Amino acid sequence: MNAIEVEHLRKQFRVQQNREGLTGAIRDLFRRTYKEVIAVNDISFTIPQGEICGYIGENGAGKSTTIKMLTGILVPTSGRLQVGGYVPYEQREKFVRHIGVVFGQRSQLWWDLGVIESFQLLRKVYRVGQQDYKTRLDELVERLQLGDLLNRPVRKLSLGQRMRCELAASLIHNPSLLFLDEPTIGLDIVVKTEIRQFLKDLNQRNGTTILLTTHDLQDIEALCSRVIMLDEGQVIYDGNLDHLKSTWGKGKEIAFQFESAVELGQLEQLTKDLQVEWSLENAMQGKVFIPQHAAKVSQVLARLVNEVEIRDMKIFETNTDDIVREIYKTGSADKPAEVSVHV
Repeated sequence: MNAIEVEHLRKQFRVQQNREGLTGAIRDLFRRTYKEVIAVNDISFTIPQGEICGYIGENGAGKSTTIKMLTGILVPTSGRLQVGGYVPYEQREKFVRHIGVVFGQRSQLWWDLGVIESFQLLRKVYRVGQQDYKTRLDELVERLQLGDLLNRPVRKLSLGQRMRCELAASLIHNPSLLFLDEPTIGLDIVVKTEIRQFLKDLNQRNGTTILLTTHDLQDIEALCSRVIMLDEGQVIYDGNLDHLKSTWGKGKEIAFQFESAVELGQLEQLTKDLQVEWSLENAMQGKVFIPQHAAKVSQVLARLVNEVEIRDMKIFETNTDDIVREIYKTGSADKPAEVSVHV
């Protein structure tokens, strides 16, 4: 069963154009001019129940507009969408009881109230029974470590504390589908790791479908098996993250520190049939580049360990940030380009 179905979805806005200078401003008072801006342009995708899917794109690519249509905030210009069996903008009252939403830069908690009071208000909004609410709240408080935060006003929470409370608030009514828009923005690495683990456990234990939009690609790598990439309102990639790395990755680089001096010719001779490239910084430090789909790291190491004393080594490969950056430069995920390895 599909949690989300999108077919030929399109959203177009009518935007006022302001003319320059005082004369232009006066003319705008009497006769305004407009232009049509396409935010989402004929996109189609499906997300099965229970999947964690990353939805990524640069600023202005159409991510937030898509999320607003999927959650019923915006009405599409054309196309068809169904979320959890509902058409969001037509059946909004019933629909919202089945979804949870977290916007990293907007709060659904009441700023001057205690956290627990916000939760109680949300219980009434979503019409959750008292016993179900208590059971659900106890579970969320334990798993998100909220015990010391419940009686604090929201305005006195740190960003990390507030985001944990935002997650709990979005799950009070036990939704089957969770929309997350930049849920880890501005958080330190410890809090990010905790939230990622919570989301992974939530998906595995409850089968909750999660659609995640973020600029932090480590969120994508930690949580998502699939990624949908948007550029200028169009889907330019929809598929497996490992496939994206395999297709666009340039290869791996291994940096070595040797116990004793080595020569470049010696290293090249040991690996002459493996199609690798060696370089030396000095007699005690060197690097070998292994092109994508060429030799394996284990093959290179097997040639060295009996002939050269190795003190230390580090393996580097093209990271997801580099790959996505290159794809946006070309505007297509179909044709791999040269991607540098960060060391």
